[in-house]
Amino acid sequence: MLLVTVGVATALIITLFSPFASSSPDGLERVAEDKGFIQTQKSPPYEIIADYAFPWVENEKAATVLAGMTGVLIVAGLTSGLAFGLQRLGKRTPAGTSKEQIAGNGRR
Repeated sequence: MLLVTVGVATALIITLFSPFASSSPDGLERVAEDKGFIQTQKSPPYEIIADYAFPWVENEKAATVLAGMTGVLIVAGLTSGLAFGLQRLGKRTPAGTSKEQIAGNGRR
């Protein structure tokens, strides 16, 4: 649990530096521009946080940081929930098997 907490805290701290990232296009976008097929791109069917910023926050850098932190917390929450659910599922005993049989005490 400590490792997860440290990882989430590190990701949240790193998002503070996101406004200082390069405004140049990433590699895939750059190749699309160079090869002339950037105009054929399609918009995604949905956007949870459009353009990595919240529109109601006036300061663009603050909006970017807030969007990054929100994304980190959403992913951490979903991942933790999935891990918790899989862990609980793994502790269940198979149908027709007692806990003693699984532990090796009730061999048939």
